[in-house]
Amino acid sequence: MPTFAELGLPEPLIAILDRRSITHPFPIQATTIPDVLAGRDVAGGAPTGSGKTLAFGLPVLARLGRGKSRRPKGLILSPTRELADQIVVELRPLAKAAGRSIVPVYGGVSYGPQRSKLQQGVDLVVACPGRLEDLIAQGTVDLRDVDVVVVDEADRMADMGFLPAVKRILDMTSSTRQTILFSATLDGDVAVLTQRYQNNPVRHHSDVQEDAASDAEHHFWKVDRADRTAHVARVVA
Repeated sequence: MPTFAELGLPEPLIAILDRRSITHPFPIQATTIPDVLAGRDVAGGAPTGSGKTLAFGLPVLARLGRGKSRRPKGLILSPTRELADQIVVELRPLAKAAGRSIVPVYGGVSYGPQRSKLQQGVDLVVACPGRLEDLIAQGTVDLRDVDVVVVDEADRMADMGFLPAVKRILDMTSSTRQTILFSATLDGDVAVLTQRYQNNPVRHHSDVQEDAASDAEHHFWKVDRADRTAHVARVVA
């Protein structure tokens, strides 16, 4: 297995990985990173837990240009706020090392801070489709300069009914953009997305056979609002 340095990533990103004791890529990273660095469109079959965030995040940050006020250069679409947060947490130190800014955009929180950061200018936006379309309608963000787009967990986007919004958003980006798509499956609605928005994509599949969290136990508690904080504290203690 090659090292991250051998895949062609710049030294500042490799230094951050070294500090986190990450020296050798997962299979999906080893196959995907060179193609994204080369500017190719990529369709990746990879479930949660396969290392796909670094597979697209590292080469995107290595290639990403600088955004202007309200006009970012890169966009990562996520089906959920939780996944968007995970992506930002994982990529923020790498973005800083690359000299690039990153901001999450999703619902359930105030518009104010998101508007402010977009107006100041940001290089990479990690967004859920609904809130992003709201901000576009308000004139807070313009996607015409976006020349690299990642659609993460496209199968979940389809399951949650977001594909029409994803298509509208992709139609607003640069016609010459690089489009990277990751999904647990690449057939059905996801295949339609690939055919319409990708240009001769390279296909890569993770050797992880199932979601790394598939053996997790799920619990449901019905708790009064006033008792939620105390209950969560007991659970995580």
